[in-house]
Amino acid sequence: MKRVFVAPDPGRLRLRVSTRAVLGISLAVAAAELAGLSLTASITGGLAALLALFTVMDTSVRAQALTTALLPVVGFPVLALATTLHDRPLLRAAAWLAVVFCGAYARRFGPRGHALGIFAFMMFFVTQFLHAVPAELPSLFAAVALALAAASAVRFGLWCIERRTPPPAAPAAPPARGLARATTRQAFQVTAACAVAIAGGQVVSGERWYWAVGTAWWIFVNTASRGETLVRGFRRVVGTVVGIAAGLLVAVPLAGAPAPTALLVAVCVFGIFYTAAPSYSWMMFFVTMMAGLLYGLLGVLNSGLLVLRVEETLVGAAGAAIGVALVLPVTTHAATDAWIRRAVACVHRCTGAAARRLAGDASADPAPHVAELELLLGRVRMSLAPLTHPLSPLRARKARALKVLALLDVCARETKGLAAVAADPHASHDARLTAACGRVEAAVHALVPPGATPGPAVPAGTAPVPAVPAAPQVPGLPHHPGAEAALGHLHGLEEALAALAAPVRTSPRAPLVPA
Repeated sequence: MKRVFVAPDPGRLRLRVSTRAVLGISLAVAAAELAGLSLTASITGGLAALLALFTVMDTSVRAQALTTALLPVVGFPVLALATTLHDRPLLRAAAWLAVVFCGAYARRFGPRGHALGIFAFMMFFVTQFLHAVPAELPSLFAAVALALAAASAVRFGLWCIERRTPPPAAPAAPPARGLARATTRQAFQVTAACAVAIAGGQVVSGERWYWAVGTAWWIFVNTASRGETLVRGFRRVVGTVVGIAAGLLVAVPLAGAPAPTALLVAVCVFGIFYTAAPSYSWMMFFVTMMAGLLYGLLGVLNSGLLVLRVEETLVGAAGAAIGVALVLPVTTHAATDAWIRRAVACVHRCTGAAARRLAGDASADPAPHVAELELLLGRVRMSLAPLTHPLSPLRARKARALKVLALLDVCARETKGLAAVAADPHASHDARLTAACGRVEAAVHALVPPGATPGPAVPAGTAPVPAVPAAPQVPGLPHHPGAEAALGHLHGLEEALAALAAPVRTSPRAPLVPA
C-alpha cells in the first residue's frame, strides 16, 4: 500500500493518465450502449478501449495514433477466427497458440509490435470470456470500432497528455539474430507456457480454462529473464488472491447491480492504470476485482467461480514457470549483466558529453544521456528484482544485487550533477577535467572492455562519443566554481565505478569481500 501511494509521480502523470483512462473507457461503453449493442459487445468495446489506452506507448503522438488505427487490422481477424472455432476445441487451441507465438514474436518491432501483439491475444481471450459466437461478430466489430474511436477522441483530442510529456523510449534489447534474440526465445517460451496452461486449465475447468492461458501470457509481458518471469508470476498470484478475497466481500453481494457495479468498475480501471508502474500485484488486484464485477453483470458470479479463478491462475503461473525454466531459458545473471554494461557505457557517454560542453562545445548535450541512464537503471532494477525480493533465499547474490543498485544510483546522481554543472553557461573548462574524465574512462573500461560493450540504446547512425580533447589551462587564472563542482562529480563517478568491480566482475554466487 505504501509503495503505491508514496511512489513518485512527476507532473502527476500517472494520476492524469489514470483519470483519462476512466473517461475514455466510460465514453466507449456509453457509445456502445447508445448504439443499442448487447452487453457482450459493450464489454468487448470497453476492453478494446482499455487496451488502446494501456498498451499503445509509442514515443510520439503521431506514432500512437497510427498504432491505434492498426489495432482493428489485427483484432478483427482474430475475433472472427476465435468465434468461428468456438465449438472446435483442438483447432481453437492450435489457433490461439499461433496467435500467442505471433503476438510475442512481434515484440521485436518495438512498442507498436508489442501493442498489436497484446491486442490480438486479448481479442481471442475476450471471445472465450464472453462465449461469443459467429452471429455476434457484427456487433463485436461495431463495439470495437466505436470504442477505439471514443478512446482516440479522448486521447488525441480532448486530453492529449503526450503532446506535452511524451513517454520515454524504452531501451531496446541488444541486437541479436535467431535464437539469440530475446523476443524469439520468449515467443517459444510463452507458447509452451500457454500450451501447458490450455491443457491444465481444461483439467481444472472445461468452461473457464482460458483464465490459465491469460495468466501465462501476461506473466511474460515486460520480462526478459527466468527470474523476472518467476517473480512476476508470484506477484500475479498474490494480486489475484487478494482480489478474489475482495470480490467475495464486494462483488458477490452486489450481484450485478448496474449503478454500483459501473462505479466500482470505473474505480478498478483507475486503479489498474495508477498502480501498473509501481506495483504489479496491486494492478492484478484491480484487474481481478473488475473481472468479478463483470461476471456479476453477466449474471454468473458466485463464490465458487472466484475460487476457480484462483485455481486457474495457479495453473497459468505453473505453465509460465515450466515454459521459462525449460524452453530456451535466459538466466537472471545473463540478463542483468547486459543491462549493467549498457548503463556503465551510458555513464561514459554522459561524462564525455558533459566534459565537451564544459570545454566550450555548445552542441554537446549530456541531458539525453541522463534520461537514457534513468531508463537503463529501471531495466537493471527490474532484472535484479528476483534477487532483491524479500523472499529470495540467495543471500550472497541478494547482497551483491543491492550493492550494484546502490552504486549505480550513485553513478546516476553524480551524472545528473555533472550534467547540471555543464548546463551552466558560466562554467569554464579546467585542464584537470581532462585528467578526471580519463580516469572515469579507465574505470569504465576496467568494468566493460571496449570490445565487449553492448551497443547503446541510441538511434542508428548516432556518432560515438569521441575522446575529450585536452585543453590547456592558462597559468595564474583561478579555478572556476563550475569546474570544481564538475571535478567533484567526476571523482564520485570514479569511486562508484571502481567499487562496482567487486560485485560485477566476480562470480555471482561468491560472497562479497570488502575492499
